[in-house]
Amino acid sequence: MALRFEHRDTELGVSLVDRVWCTRSDAQETMTSAARTCTHLILSRAQGRLLASLRGPETRATTAPVPPGTEFLGVRFAFGAVFRPHPAASIVDGSVPLPVTESGRIVIGGEDWEAPTFENVEHFVRRLQVAGLVVRSHLRDEEQVAEHREASPTGRTLQRRYRAVIGLSPTAVRQIDRANAAATMLRDGLDWRTVVETLGYFDQAHLGHALRRYVGCTARELQTGRRAAMSFLYKTHAGPGS
Repeated sequence: MALRFEHRDTELGVSLVDRVWCTRSDAQETMTSAARTCTHLILSRAQGRLLASLRGPETRATTAPVPPGTEFLGVRFAFGAVFRPHPAASIVDGSVPLPVTESGRIVIGGEDWEAPTFENVEHFVRRLQVAGLVVRSHLRDEEQVAEHREASPTGRTLQRRYRAVIGLSPTAVRQIDRANAAATMLRDGLDWRTVVETLGYFDQAHLGHALRRYVGCTARELQTGRRAAMSFLYKTHAGPGS
């Protein structure tokens, strides 16, 4: 039986959390994880044992095995949210395990916290925010300001800020966001020509290369639904760009 996901937006979507999801694997499977520009908290539980990890931004699509009999909960932080104990720049294309106590509490910032559930993620993240462990940066706001300024130092400063906060360059962020936007449009039934024109790809080949690299599947697979289980595509601010 294929993985079936339940997911929802959260009250914190504007500033800290973009989406929460959960699923359960009944058999050995694989899942494709699309490239992303955000940090992801992943909890898994099998045979009563809880594991927790923080996954950083990913610069290309990857495939990972999914063990059977495991429940998963994912918290996808919003773009620019900073998980201070483990900055995104330190875990690009990687992850870091978070200690779990014998009683099933997660250790973050030297303190143990009750593990969140699908229903109470907002409460969990708010507590981390009050403790100063999760904060919001203002990269999107700074980028909009930079677009209206001609002084080059502003652009260089923004580049450094992206690298420090996100771990990626602004160009990489645009490419990943655009590929996710393209995949969403194709999955929703739009023709590849419309996607190319709307998002500024050069041609079908350019679009296909981006989908294979960043999303891990082809336009036809997205349109027909004939693809392996994959992580959720996310809302983007993508537009024409390199």
